[in-house]
Order: sequence, then structure tokens, then C-alpha cells
Amino acid sequence: MTDAMVERFRDGFKRAEDGGIPEPTAMTLATVDENGRPAARTVLLKDMDAHGFVFYTNLGSRKGRHLEVHPDVSLVFWWRENAEQVLVDGHAEPVSEAEADAYFASRPRGSQIGAWASQQSRPMASREEFLARVAEFEKKFEGRDVPRPEHWSGFRVKPRRVEFWYGREFRLHERICFSLVDGAWQESLLYP
Repeated sequence: MTDAMVERFRDGFKRAEDGGIPEPTAMTLATVDENGRPAARTVLLKDMDAHGFVFYTNLGSRKGRHLEVHPDVSLVFWWRENAEQVLVDGHAEPVSEAEADAYFASRPRGSQIGAWASQQSRPMASREEFLARVAEFEKKFEGRDVPRPEHWSGFRVKPRRVEFWYGREFRLHERICFSLVDGAWQESLLYP
């Protein structure tokens, strides 16, 4: 992404933070399964720079399985109170092992244990089954650092299209679109 795109995103993100939006990092991630059926869910942005938007997940989760077969995704940031959204279409690529390790190490210990205990998106017999798994891994890692499980990592969505949408009175919205065409970013205005 260009410096102007990164700066525009960071400015909007800061307005969302300063405006008291409860979770400005929340973004809707849309994927498709092996049959081309769409699915969407909210995930949290953990990093953003000129290379893309980063989130983390259990690789065996529904989204992880989707990304394995179809890495093309869409993201939507909706900062309702500011009447702003950012739409991103791109390609999800795994982060490096070092990035995943560093982020995992920064998580609260309970979240680290949860990453081991959860078989994310898989059926379970009861909540007690899950809590028993949590207790099992708490005991396993008692008194030592919790390593990152192999089934847990992150993805960087490398954009090919980014649209900044600003709500305006009478639905006269402002839309600024950046598209990657033949390796170069092109900026255009869109009708609302």
C-alpha cells in the first residue's frame, strides 16, 4: 500500500479510538469455502502497515480451513459512530513463524492456554468438556511459558483494493478507492 493509504487508514483508526468506539480493531472477515459458499465473522486487527492487515486464528477453525483453499478475502471496518468504513479486498498470506511467536508471547496467559484448549469451530459435547481441556493445559504448562501451538498462527491480508467510505448528509457520501492495477496503485473517486 502507498504511504497515503496507510496514513488515511491510521487517521480513521485514530478518530475511531479517540471517538470512544468500543472496539476499533474489529473487522468483518469474509471468506469462501471449498464450494464457493461465503461466510463472514468479526476478527480483530493486530497489526497494519504498508504490507497489509494482520489477524490471528486457530488454523483448524472454519476460517482457517477456508483460507487454506481460497485465500482471497474481504475485510470491512465499520466505525459507525464516525460514519466511516474501510473496505479491503485482498489475498491472505500466512505471517512468518517469528511474527506468530512474538504475537502469541504477548497475549495474556489465559488466552495462550485457550489457544491450546480450543478445537475452534469443532463440535463439543458440553462447556464442561472445554473447561476440562483448559484445566488440562493449565496443568501441562504450570510454572513455565506457554509455547505457541502449531495449529495457531496469523494471516496478513495483502490488499489489491481499498475503499475509504465517509458518510455524508443526504447520503451524499464520499468514496475514495485505491486499486492495484498492473503492480501500481491507482486512486479514484466513486459515486455514492
